[in-house]
Amino acid sequence: MNNFNFYNPTRILFGENKIAEMTNFIPQDARVLVLFGGESARKHGTLGEVITSLGDRYVEEFGGIEANPSYSTLMKAVQQIKDNKLDYLIGVGGGSVIDGVKFISLAVSCKGDAWQEILVDKAKGITQALPFGAVLTLPATGSEMNSNSVVTRYETREKMAFSSQLVYPQFSVLDPTKVSTLPPRQIANGIVDAFTHTMEQYLTYPVNARVQDRFAEGLLTTLVEIGPAILKDPTNYELQANFMWTATLALNGLIGAGVPQDWATHMIGHELTALHGLDHAQTLAIILPSVMSEQREQKHDKLIQYAERVWNITEGDDDTRIDLAIAKTRDFFEQMGVRTHLKDYQLGLADIPQMIKQLGEHGLTQLGEHSDIDLAKSTKILEASV
Repeated sequence: MNNFNFYNPTRILFGENKIAEMTNFIPQDARVLVLFGGESARKHGTLGEVITSLGDRYVEEFGGIEANPSYSTLMKAVQQIKDNKLDYLIGVGGGSVIDGVKFISLAVSCKGDAWQEILVDKAKGITQALPFGAVLTLPATGSEMNSNSVVTRYETREKMAFSSQLVYPQFSVLDPTKVSTLPPRQIANGIVDAFTHTMEQYLTYPVNARVQDRFAEGLLTTLVEIGPAILKDPTNYELQANFMWTATLALNGLIGAGVPQDWATHMIGHELTALHGLDHAQTLAIILPSVMSEQREQKHDKLIQYAERVWNITEGDDDTRIDLAIAKTRDFFEQMGVRTHLKDYQLGLADIPQMIKQLGEHGLTQLGEHSDIDLAKSTKILEASV
């Protein structure tokens, strides 16, 4: 196992009706901005629960944060905060809303162009952020318990990520019943997202990190078990609870501590979203099987382990077992209703050069746990995804 530092200060309030408790963790004199996406948070009563919990504090609202949060939208929230001297944020929604709140919390302190300071310079020069909490409605990204964020600049067709220890939520409310408010597409996307987050930290090469391996395999197996079931029965509380907690644990730092990590699937996938507007999880479902195949030699030992422990594949030679494990991964995504080829989204070989160009422009030329996925390999991965 590799050396590591682990830090996660986020308080989790897990369970039905837990929104009422968040008032205990917010200063009484806070001037609060509640941020959300569309009107579903209001329609299903979640926004009302949040406002009620805030009591007699001064509260304003900001809605309209997109599924891939837009830089221009987020900057409008920054201006509202400055104009009205707001000092505490609450994000109500899925990973996109929470990602947006993280960006906003830092952008308030930026001296110049926030995109440059946060996304390009990776927030290295920023020393303070507005405090915030989160109320999760869509399990998927783990943003409710990590320090990561991804923001899109639609004007320039760029989607970029940053991480900063300043943007851990102070608390996150995880009420599993909120899953029942989601359409099937968002539930399916959440399962695929959590699965791929786990794979990016697990499917690399062995470093004898037994706890992390077994933990990751448990999360993967749980997602395989509950994914199809929750699509059929989204109001089942036990399924909701296991889905929500699995998605959080997939990217809160635990399974990635002391092990190599990949993230090539995410980096290539971000360009697909930026250029063609695909859902984040759709890009992961397209790219991950091709990364597994292209990197099968580098990932050989973990692929065999994954085949046996997650899919119970124990017969046949190594190549046969690896092929079947990759096929079962793709089949699982398809079973969830998330298509796994570029052609399924009316994209093909002609669209690949622009994606490769963007990867190059963003410096994403040494991806993967061995930094050996250059632009030529990324091209092969995309071609195999058609």
